[in-house]
Amino acid sequence: MQQSLLKAKIFKGKKSANSGRDKIIGDVVYHRGHSYSHLSYKRDIIVWLPPSYKLDRSKHYPVLYMHDGQNIMDPKTAYIGVDWRIDETVTKLIKTNQMNEVIVVGVYNSPDRIEEYSDSIKGNHYLKYLVTELKEFIDSNYRTLTDRENTSVMGSSMGGLISFLLVWNYPNIFSKAACLSSAFYFDNSKVFRMIEKYEGLKKHIKIYIDSGEDGKRDAQKMYSLLTQKGYIIGEDIDYVYDKGAIHTEKAWGDRLVRPLLFFFGKK
Repeated sequence: MQQSLLKAKIFKGKKSANSGRDKIIGDVVYHRGHSYSHLSYKRDIIVWLPPSYKLDRSKHYPVLYMHDGQNIMDPKTAYIGVDWRIDETVTKLIKTNQMNEVIVVGVYNSPDRIEEYSDSIKGNHYLKYLVTELKEFIDSNYRTLTDRENTSVMGSSMGGLISFLLVWNYPNIFSKAACLSSAFYFDNSKVFRMIEKYEGLKKHIKIYIDSGEDGKRDAQKMYSLLTQKGYIIGEDIDYVYDKGAIHTEKAWGDRLVRPLLFFFGKK
């Protein structure tokens, strides 16, 4: 269901006082109450626009979709008031000429988060929502590069799991997935059995995997399984163990530079 940009609100928001920063870096647009017929809940979408977006009307951009969108750049909506600071990190990497400009699309979660972010009926509907309804909406209303090479996804914990499932199941639409502190253990480690049983051709995708102390063993297992399937470190897979890091938005924000450069870094 297409939803008009007339319902969108361009916002240069202020961050909470306890974040130490007083505003979101860059322009964001909110789309409230985005819906899909097979999902039970509407959800908000936040779109971050790169520095040149309003200056060069002829330019089109890659898109990074992020789960748990309320946590990625605004502490007023983030869990316990701490956000990933994606706006600040991307802005810094662009200004220092390390990274190509991208549009960031944050998809807020819903009360069905666990089911939607897993290999379940609702999870499969959520994936279809992303690859059909939401991607079509973003591509229709923003100047995006619509091909698979320029379409990527990122998430943490259960969001990391669903990011992996998205790129694995829809490699013709999404080519890159950053999976931070992923809940690969969920549902009796179902995702590992899926990879172990796969005997098809190597998928043309890039995957970033990391963990702190949380999920270290599972992250290493996924990395090992993928290398056995032919994925090569530094080319189509990257793995990071952040010693001592815990399962928090701050920790994931602290690790953003590496996946962003792996996906969008300038050669």
